Amino acid sequence: YFQEVQKHSVHTLVFRSLKRTHDMFVADNAKPIPLDEESHKVKMSVKLRTEYGSVLHMPTLKENLREKGGANTGDPYGHKQYSGNQGQELDYVITGTHPYPPGPGVALTADTKIQRMPSESAAQALAVALPPSQSRLDANRTAAGVGDIYRHAGMTERSQPPGVAMAVMEAGGNKNSALMAKKAPTMPKPQWHPPWKLYRVISGHLGWVRCIAVEPGNQWFVTGSADRTIKIWDLASGKLKLSLTGHISTVRGVIVSARSPYLFSCGEDKQVKCWDLEYNKVIRHYHGHLSAVYGLDLHPTIDVLVTCSRDSTARIWDVRTKASVHTLSGHTNAVATVKCQAPEPQIITGSSHDTTIRLWDLVAGKTRVTLTNHKKSVRAVVLHPRHYTFASGSPDNIKQWKFPDGNFIQNLSGHNAIINTLAVNSDGVLVSGADNGTMHLWDWRTGYNFQRVHAAVQPGSLDSESGIFACIFDQSESRLLTAEADKTIKVYREDETATEETHPISWKPEIIKRKRF
Repeated sequence: YFQEVQKHSVHTLVFRSLKRTHDMFVADNAKPIPLDEESHKVKMSVKLRTEYGSVLHMPTLKENLREKGGANTGDPYGHKQYSGNQGQELDYVITGTHPYPPGPGVALTADTKIQRMPSESAAQALAVALPPSQSRLDANRTAAGVGDIYRHAGMTERSQPPGVAMAVMEAGGNKNSALMAKKAPTMPKPQWHPPWKLYRVISGHLGWVRCIAVEPGNQWFVTGSADRTIKIWDLASGKLKLSLTGHISTVRGVIVSARSPYLFSCGEDKQVKCWDLEYNKVIRHYHGHLSAVYGLDLHPTIDVLVTCSRDSTARIWDVRTKASVHTLSGHTNAVATVKCQAPEPQIITGSSHDTTIRLWDLVAGKTRVTLTNHKKSVRAVVLHPRHYTFASGSPDNIKQWKFPDGNFIQNLSGHNAIINTLAVNSDGVLVSGADNGTMHLWDWRTGYNFQRVHAAVQPGSLDSESGIFACIFDQSESRLLTAEADKTIKVYREDETATEETHPISWKPEIIKRKRF
């Protein structure tokens, strides 16, 4: 047996809902009961006598003190403060303790000038009032300030002199420390770096110059290009020494080994090659990638080569045996860049399309950390040569991270372009090169952008061929080399004539906005 539910009109239902809502919120049930002043006074006097009766006789504060000092207009909380030059008006009386002023910035009064020994009971009461740690905090002071005694007596702290207030702040844990207005963190003054200037343009390639590497001896450097060739150049003169052919598509990565006379290269033809520089021939191929290979790096301490590819994987190869040690799977799209280092995590990859950075465990061949902060493609990652940190480049931001867990440090904002490459030297100069041909130079520590460069394209090239694909510092870190879309290599060096006076830092201590996203 079911009872029929009575049907009402929409108007009736809405009216009832409104009535219930009105009844719910019209009452003042949540409002606090108004304070009864008389009962509050009784309560406070009882509390004062029972909890602080043993120390109430020690300091005496004259009532007219509050009338003499006005509230500081700069204090948002209306606390009264007294500066050192108002010492004559501060009328503290200390009974039977010390013949010294009661606190820093307070002058001697008629009572405190009297040289007398403290009574035994007063000295004992003072010792009870002050905790043992107070002696360490006030090691440089000969007398306890009135403000300190009042703080321990549980009374108001409004009448403390500034010096005593500072001691209270050092002690910490009181209600005033929570109410103090905290200053927003500001960017520290950046280190001054001389500006970099273009001093050489090297031509010779017939296509975009996609990658660049400097050999460990700093005598020559190598470039790979869309013309399918690898060229070796003299670093001092900029003259062509050698051309290597063998790739059948764009060469996307080159690196020179510091442990053996080998040059490694990779390209869009899915090939990874090892060249013997004594014979200038290919001696090994590393087969396994299913699509174009976009980058490679050598491990600094063991004979391991790491490559990354458009097939969404990075592969670890044994240099000698050509065996694929690990296939690092996890990225969901093309992996654009890979870096190796000796400490953990030993491998860092950045994906150009799934916008993530992964830190890998080399031994296990598994991801340690995945960083998802970037909102756009990550095409470049660079490791700082001295600090245990690294940076990643994306059109939304350049971000700095801390190893080993990839903790976020700060954003470097302002290079609003597709960032293809990053380089950093030991002096803390970070360089970002973009697809539109612009190059920004940053102070690593503060993230200050101290120089912006947009070099003219090679005569005969289109303006649209202004683009930086790779950049690197030489081993002495005195020269910066860029590989560009106008088929040239540009070499920069520091302006030796520049000084901090001729090129001052146009820096203002702006408030830092360290957002994670």
